[in-house]
Amino acid sequence: MQQSRLTKEEYRQAKDLDAARKAGTAPAEVDDEGNEINPHTPQFMLKAPWYVDNGKVSLKHQKAPEKRHGPKFTADDNYWYARGKRAGPAATKYRKGACENCGAMTHKTRDCVERPRKKGAKWTGENIKADEIVQEVDLDWDEKRDRWNGYDPKEHDKVIEEYNKIEEARRKAKASELDKQGPTTTSEAKKIAGLSDDEDEDDDDKYADAADMPGQHVNQKTRTTIRNLRIREDTAKYLLNLDTDSAFYDPKTRSMRDNPLENQAADGADFAGDNFVRYTGDAPRMAKVQMFAWQASERGNEVHLQANPTQVAILHKEYESKKDQVRDTTQKSILEKYGGEEYLEAPPKELLLAQSENYVEYSRTGRVIKGQERAKARSKYEEDVFVNNHTTVWGSYWSEGKWGYKCCRSNIKNSYCTGQAGIAAQQASVLIK
Repeated sequence: MQQSRLTKEEYRQAKDLDAARKAGTAPAEVDDEGNEINPHTPQFMLKAPWYVDNGKVSLKHQKAPEKRHGPKFTADDNYWYARGKRAGPAATKYRKGACENCGAMTHKTRDCVERPRKKGAKWTGENIKADEIVQEVDLDWDEKRDRWNGYDPKEHDKVIEEYNKIEEARRKAKASELDKQGPTTTSEAKKIAGLSDDEDEDDDDKYADAADMPGQHVNQKTRTTIRNLRIREDTAKYLLNLDTDSAFYDPKTRSMRDNPLENQAADGADFAGDNFVRYTGDAPRMAKVQMFAWQASERGNEVHLQANPTQVAILHKEYESKKDQVRDTTQKSILEKYGGEEYLEAPPKELLLAQSENYVEYSRTGRVIKGQERAKARSKYEEDVFVNNHTTVWGSYWSEGKWGYKCCRSNIKNSYCTGQAGIAAQQASVLIK
């Protein structure tokens, strides 16, 4: 309801009354339900929209409409209104104000859904229809839009019964086909007849169990495959090193870019960080090809790695070969002009000075703390190879200018080891001498 325009005096009085209510000297305003309204409530909340404004001050339009508790229709009404039903027996003669076509009192002639008669019931007085049951249906917003409002679930039993009849007819047809073909095995007969086989189901369960692989699980009841985020036998990244100062782990992306085990070599570790994968294998070569494609495109060449990868690979290969040729030619021309080729062919500094720049730090016990220990020199001969039951190698024993085996003190090479008996015999021969 649109409010009338206030005069200057009425507006001043309204302002004074509002100030008195806020100060507490005047009683608060009361709505139509008897509830007091806070005088400090803003006007944009007190003022109702035009489509729900009744001319009275209230906060009712700010509250959600109350929904009806419980069903509107009872079990006697089948939880729905009587749609399409007629009440009682029909009248025997036409009544004033009834439908001129069918003779019912519950609707007018223009609203009649009966077939238009050549002569209506008003003039013939025959075949007068009974009155329809008309109910006042007050549905809320959700009930009007409910697709299944008033649906009887028992109606679905008819659909199930129909499908069961079709399935039974199909089985009978397959059984007759079985009689005509005459299958040789029982499994073929059950397959044609559509019967279930417990053994086959057991085999399916067995194969379903075998289908479990690392990273996935097959649910036998729902016949669905469940993917896991990672193999549960693997150790999580954040458990490799529990030190708080180790590599940072991002729980949102589940990534750990740095190596959590810095003391171990990246080649021998199970996990060396996510960045280790980016700089190994074909990833660096792919990055070089992509960089070459971008640079060639900036120079005006129509090259694109994703659109034509073969062309980019051929061009990059030609570029690398030409670059090597240009480098060799430039180096050769500089050496011919200035000389100094003999210095390029010098042996490495490690051989000249017997030392290198590799830093290695040892503890008091001789264990390597930092760096990589120098590799032991290996000979061209086989080491730690024991023959003929010996426990030591040839040359581990020296006596009277002769080499031998320490385990039995034998001076004959490739002889069979006699153990303690040989040592006792050697000591006895020394005493005899």
